[in-house]
Amino acid sequence: MTLAPAAAETIQSFLSDTNTKPEDYDLILTGDLGKVGSELLIDLLKKDFGIDISSVHDDCGLLIYDLKNQDMHAGGSGCGCSASVVNSLIMKHLENKQLNKVLFVGTGALLSTTSSLQGESVPGIAHGVLLTSGE
Repeated sequence: MTLAPAAAETIQSFLSDTNTKPEDYDLILTGDLGKVGSELLIDLLKKDFGIDISSVHDDCGLLIYDLKNQDMHAGGSGCGCSASVVNSLIMKHLENKQLNKVLFVGTGALLSTTSSLQGESVPGIAHGVLLTSGE
């Protein structure tokens, strides 16, 4: 399962609703899509919406783990990676004005034992939060 489609729709909607483009942000950060999910997100946004975030995108899971030296496979906990990276590194950079405008898109799965037992797919969800340095 990947949550990249939910993140892509949230990012596209946010940019459209705010009449902004990726270059207006210092960083568009996802929770923990990992390497594969991040690549899929970039591809989906380009193909479906004509939006290229590759120059400003990063992922909490990719920031917290060393893919070359750690056997991570698909990544870690999205909420754990998000909380760790946003509340330490990103907030520090916003306070120090190293970053001024960050669109953070946390992703998750809407798990239900009933739908899983019925063989239905697990829907993904993504929430966008704009973090600024106050500038």
